[in-house]
Amino acid sequence: MTMKTLRVALLTSTLLAGAASAQDVTLTIESWRNDDLTIWQDTIIPAFEAANPGIKLNFAPSAPAEYNAVLNSKLDAGSAGDLITCRPFDASLELFKKGQLADLTDLPGMANFGDVAKSGWSTDDGAQTFCVPMASVIHGFIYNKDAFTELGIEVPKTEAEFFAALDKIKEDGTYIPMAMGTNDQWEAATMGYQNIGPTYWKGEEGRLALIEGTQKLTDEPWVAPYRALAKWKDYLGDGFEAQTYPDSQNLFTLGRAAIYPAGSWEISGFKSLAEFEMGAFYPPVQAEGDECYISDHTDIGIGLNAASPNAEAAKTFLNWVASPEFAKLYANALPGFFPLSNEAVALDDPLAQEFVNWRETCKPSIRSTYQILSRGTPNLENETWNASANVVRGTETAEDAAKRLQDGLASWYEPQK
Repeated sequence: MTMKTLRVALLTSTLLAGAASAQDVTLTIESWRNDDLTIWQDTIIPAFEAANPGIKLNFAPSAPAEYNAVLNSKLDAGSAGDLITCRPFDASLELFKKGQLADLTDLPGMANFGDVAKSGWSTDDGAQTFCVPMASVIHGFIYNKDAFTELGIEVPKTEAEFFAALDKIKEDGTYIPMAMGTNDQWEAATMGYQNIGPTYWKGEEGRLALIEGTQKLTDEPWVAPYRALAKWKDYLGDGFEAQTYPDSQNLFTLGRAAIYPAGSWEISGFKSLAEFEMGAFYPPVQAEGDECYISDHTDIGIGLNAASPNAEAAKTFLNWVASPEFAKLYANALPGFFPLSNEAVALDDPLAQEFVNWRETCKPSIRSTYQILSRGTPNLENETWNASANVVRGTETAEDAAKRLQDGLASWYEPQK
């Protein structure tokens, strides 16, 4: 080979290598969902890479409890990945305000989501959205079908039917009517108050009225669910006051309790543990014919690191995340985490499908304390945990709990003063 030929060959090789490196982009995804590593590696990444040659994905999760701190450090140091898995509301909003999450308002895929779905990752006025909604969790009740069949109980639709079912289970004595404790406090609020509450305050109508200051926590729609919650005490079994969240899970999956006030994230774990068939029902309405409401809470989204050098490739991925293809893949890989896109998705897991079917019947809302209302001190979310547990235990009345929460909110939130 002559020197001239060698130079040409080397130049050609360099150009080809440059073209290949320009084409092949690897996007790193920051996340707290380390439990999902296998799902990403076996299902999601192969599907995306097959349809998008030249773009590779690297799913790099951190420990859930450490995620916020680790992510903030990486973003400040300029070492964070291209794509940022977003927790809902204030933590992600703060990153957007700091210029660390890119504005995705005009991303074409955003057209696939409604305002409630985007609320967890939008500015307070809803004008800008900075993360693509990936999944929500839905609240309701999971029940032991064998227990219901044995006792001749129909799925309750109204509050009266719900308490009649609990009375029948308690009278029989074979099962604890309902598995929930108050030791951890958040359980009473999240699976109790926030589960049944939207039926009373009419979902988004009441939640937004609270933010606007046109309703107060001492108004009837906000006190009434506490009165209903106070009745649960008689059905939770001996020692519920010291019962932890894992205790409640075990009581139900071991077949010792008939009903479990639930978040849909329980589905995968329960399916692997329970040896009985399970069903689900949405929060009963107050009277037959009333509109039903569900807490369909925004849980996980994904955004673009504003400093990413691979923004265009990242947007290709984000538009794919907004597609029905991704929604179906993710929802079936992780039963109990539901797509937030407008298009309905058929699920393989029958219990997960029961939950998601409620979207066709009931109006969705999100947890009342999560947007704006927990930015001050006292923190409304944390205070709601305590109040809910107290009401269930009977150490605080519904009215007293509501007044305490209202006084706390009004002490720092201007629209409530």
